[in-house]
Amino acid sequence: MDVRGYVEGHRGEFVAALKEWAAIPSVSADPQHHGDVRRSAEWLRDHLAATGFPTVEIWESGGMPAVFAEWTAADPDAPVVLVYGHHDVQPARAADGWDTEPFVPQERGDRLIGRGTSDDKGQVLFHALGVRANLAASGASAPPVTLRMLIEGEEESGSPHFAELLERNRDRLSCDVVVISDTTMWSAEVPSMCVGMRGLTDCEISITGPDTDVHSGSFGGAIPNPARALADLLSALHDGDGRVAVPGFYDGVAEISGQERDLIAKLPFDEAEWLRTAGSPAASGEAGYSTLERIWVRPTAEINGMWSGHTGSGTKTIVPHSAHAKVSFRLVPGQEPAYVQERVREFVADRVPAGLRTEVEFGGPGVRACASDLGSPAVRAARSVMERAFGTEVLFTREGGSGPEADIADVLGAPLVFVAVGLDEDRIHAPNEKVEVPLLLKGAESAAYLWEQLGAQEQPAG
Repeated sequence: MDVRGYVEGHRGEFVAALKEWAAIPSVSADPQHHGDVRRSAEWLRDHLAATGFPTVEIWESGGMPAVFAEWTAADPDAPVVLVYGHHDVQPARAADGWDTEPFVPQERGDRLIGRGTSDDKGQVLFHALGVRANLAASGASAPPVTLRMLIEGEEESGSPHFAELLERNRDRLSCDVVVISDTTMWSAEVPSMCVGMRGLTDCEISITGPDTDVHSGSFGGAIPNPARALADLLSALHDGDGRVAVPGFYDGVAEISGQERDLIAKLPFDEAEWLRTAGSPAASGEAGYSTLERIWVRPTAEINGMWSGHTGSGTKTIVPHSAHAKVSFRLVPGQEPAYVQERVREFVADRVPAGLRTEVEFGGPGVRACASDLGSPAVRAARSVMERAFGTEVLFTREGGSGPEADIADVLGAPLVFVAVGLDEDRIHAPNEKVEVPLLLKGAESAAYLWEQLGAQEQPAG
């Protein structure tokens, strides 16, 4: 039987398994569901063992458990591939606006509706089907690559223990390529590969003046006003061309290649429709870049919220005691979160008038950006197999969001390849999350072809 025939012939049992797994409310952010996260890990352990993985283990992380699986190739010189995904999900309640119970998956035609069906249980599960399809087509008893899987249990909670888990198990996770299946394609009609994700660091800025709110008639105009200082500071975050004006912010940032810029331009992007989705009348941002380039390959600073003084009804004529803002920075390859944090601290300190106190508190160490080398053998192989499965050209995209992928690349020293089939309209993190089952089957088919193609590649000496 060929790969496609095997995948399509096992659609029913694949969907049944996904429905069973997605029914487990593995919400890592909610302590009341921590037992369910463990139950989800145990379900996946049993499923991968039934798939044929000789080694399947639950790994304790210090928080929610991860699942590790390994299937060694018959050829000891075969490449080693690590698949990363996650089995925890976002919170969901029917009262949030769901048309169905979020943890009672429902089939509607080719769609499966339920929390986690797309992000990320469906995309993890297609790898189990893919390896079985590869073996059925080849008649072999082991895959052509040594296949390892690491499925995290805290991605939706910011992966607080993940870097340490990677470091602790570096030897068992060593690999030649990391395959990420936790992103999206451009559309079902225009398949694409993600080749990068931005990083993130965020902070709260506080400016404090008088010990309490004071009368603006008695003191206004004669002492520094924290709210005015904050407004001046925030307005200085960008220059007239929309560039972030923090000195040193762009240190290390490189322009994307002409090839990638051309491929981004080939995407059938409808800016008017995108603006309608955003509810915005116009696009804006850094001069010299398209909208997609701004949200994928350029760093940003965004004011997420600000507050100070009297915000209730009526008037209260005061100089406020303090003013606050939350600001986040999306980062691109070449930017280090710690370095950006120091530049932001300096920026704030240099622009607040004497007589006011400042504090900049970051939410953590931040997340580094990651990107794939478009010319690498692994990326070329992944693009080739997706084109084989979909029967059309596969384009390249990036994602504006952030995840733990940079930690994986750094700790394991292996290139990243994104093979995923989710869609933006899958409503991940929102009510009525769904997945297109035919796309999951294309993912399984792509994975089956990928192990075959990577296994046939000549490995570098040493």
